[in-house]
Amino acid sequence: MKGFKTLRFRFAMWTAGLMVVVLVLFGAVVYISLWQGLSSSIDDLLQLSASQVITGLNIENGQIGLSDNLPDNLVAADLQARGFTIRILTANGKVLQSSGLYRDLPVDPASLQRAASRLSSLQTMNAGGNDSVRVYSVPVLDNQNLIGVVQVMQSLKTFNDTLNRLLAVLLVSIPALLILAALSGYYLAGRALSPIDHITRTAQQISAKDLSARLNLSGPDDEIGRLATTFDGMLARLEASFKRERQFTANASHELRTPLAAMQAIVNVTRSRRRSPEEYETAIDDLSEEADRLRGLTEDLLYIAREDSRPSGVQEEVNLSLLLRDVGEAMLLMAEPKGLRVIMELQDHLMIRGDSDALIRAFSNLIDNAIKYTQEGVIKIQGRRTKTAHIEILISDTGFGIAPEHLPHIFERFYRVDEARTTQGFGLGLAIVQEIISRHRGTIEVSSQVGTGTTFKISFAA
Repeated sequence: MKGFKTLRFRFAMWTAGLMVVVLVLFGAVVYISLWQGLSSSIDDLLQLSASQVITGLNIENGQIGLSDNLPDNLVAADLQARGFTIRILTANGKVLQSSGLYRDLPVDPASLQRAASRLSSLQTMNAGGNDSVRVYSVPVLDNQNLIGVVQVMQSLKTFNDTLNRLLAVLLVSIPALLILAALSGYYLAGRALSPIDHITRTAQQISAKDLSARLNLSGPDDEIGRLATTFDGMLARLEASFKRERQFTANASHELRTPLAAMQAIVNVTRSRRRSPEEYETAIDDLSEEADRLRGLTEDLLYIAREDSRPSGVQEEVNLSLLLRDVGEAMLLMAEPKGLRVIMELQDHLMIRGDSDALIRAFSNLIDNAIKYTQEGVIKIQGRRTKTAHIEILISDTGFGIAPEHLPHIFERFYRVDEARTTQGFGLGLAIVQEIISRHRGTIEVSSQVGTGTTFKISFAA
């Protein structure tokens, strides 16, 4: 029973059902067309023959004489073999002259009545058994007076035999074609759907622990091929996502354990013996520092988790010119103790739609990093509208710089360049920045030279 529920079986049945409708309609059209064509041909032949007979009649003094136009014996034998008959009748239905197989067929009173009304008639009569005859009766007039009737008859045996043979061919060929169509549909459906079976088996092998399975189907670029390619792409994205999540979980666990372990160590050492007030104060300060570190890490992790789980959206019109000036001025307090100059070159009214709080966090992280990793020189914040109507923000410093091998990875979560540059952070700041910029339909790029400085370029679609 399971096989009857498969798409392959249903496709075969749909194909057979469609073929039933098409073949029955086709057979009906052919049968009716042939029936009409043969009927018209017989009727036309009878009418033509009757006209020829009437033309050859001898009419004298309102009487019909014997016709010399009837077929001779040799021709009559041939016509008789074909079931053709000619009769000449008086007005009251008496046979004057006849030739053919059906010469003794009874005269139908209806044909005489129509002849009396000066009308021709076509009718089909039973000649006995399964034989039937097509009869054409035409009145013979002399000075508008009915003086006789000419009847021309044609056996319908050949006509019926032809139709019966066609019907037999249709009754045999249609079921045979249906069976062939169903088998062909079943076979073709199997071939067409075999990649889907492969997709199903591959999907059954996939689990959260192993997403490495791929279809790798080779074939034409049709619907199935595009489905397989899309499925492989989806698996690749899922595998990459799961890897990132596992890496993120491992890194987050490590980062969380570090301050907790440090705090536990401080507590254990402090409690190992009685301490002086100064030593207790030092321990409390160390605990406070580790608690601040743990709080900052927790906030970053919660922010990333919250942003990953909610859909992106825009909330309001944001003037980046004013926002960057406010952030830059707030950061002056961090730059002044190091003797750094903060230069802002911002065009007015750089407007985008977005979340102002998130953008403040992103630009604060970038400017904070620039100040942290610059010992002397300048922090420059630039904002302009490009010729392509994009808004471009540049944040550059004259600090340590980043080695080329690290540049492709600095936006990865928990990635750290080296101890000299990452002791004050967790490797999440730039990942958060990239997440915020992406949610605002923007891009962020970095260029840097060791010992010269680093420049972050952010572009927004206006």
